[in-house]
Amino acid sequence: MNKRAFYDLSYGVYVVTTKDGGRDVGCVANSTMQITSSPATFAVSINHENYTNKCISESGVFAVSILSEKADPKIIGAFGFSSSRDTDKFEGVETLEKEGLKVLSSAKSYIVCKVINTLETATHTIFLGEAVDADVISDGEPMTYAYYHRVIKGKAPKNAPTYVEEEKKEEEPVYKCSICGYQYNGEIPFEKLPEDYKCPICGVPKSMFEKK
Repeated sequence: MNKRAFYDLSYGVYVVTTKDGGRDVGCVANSTMQITSSPATFAVSINHENYTNKCISESGVFAVSILSEKADPKIIGAFGFSSSRDTDKFEGVETLEKEGLKVLSSAKSYIVCKVINTLETATHTIFLGEAVDADVISDGEPMTYAYYHRVIKGKAPKNAPTYVEEEKKEEEPVYKCSICGYQYNGEIPFEKLPEDYKCPICGVPKSMFEKK
């Protein structure tokens, strides 16, 4: 089976937020979709290992910040490649409060939902939510998963529902971020990049890249 066929399905890039008691938590998700229009219901798929999964289950609410193509890639790094268990992902991130939940000020749009049902799979929980608030924050195009991969050159974490392990190629060495998996493929040889170069996805220094 050629799993690369899965790439032809359309996805977006979203930051899903919720509450852990009085603390704000969240993670990146790419499997979010509208199910019905009246009432407006939405489904989001969150890995069992994500701390956000537990918090949505306990709080019964979640918000979806729909990222734009202009979104700072470091937001994806912060929310997608660290855990809310021990990290304040909102530090330094501008937010708005909607229905008691934080949404990203830089998002194109947001949707706040109350959980009305769940579906368990082997690795993910699908939360079905009814929208209680939604609005458009800014102009621009929403970021698609294809745009994230082809233009930003980002990678999916291993607990993402769309993760597919890449095939190993016998080619010249490449440099890959050991934290988020971003693979450098710029015109300037990696060795000649300035020492203050940082990963455009998660912001770690050049020293955190590994030669493959």
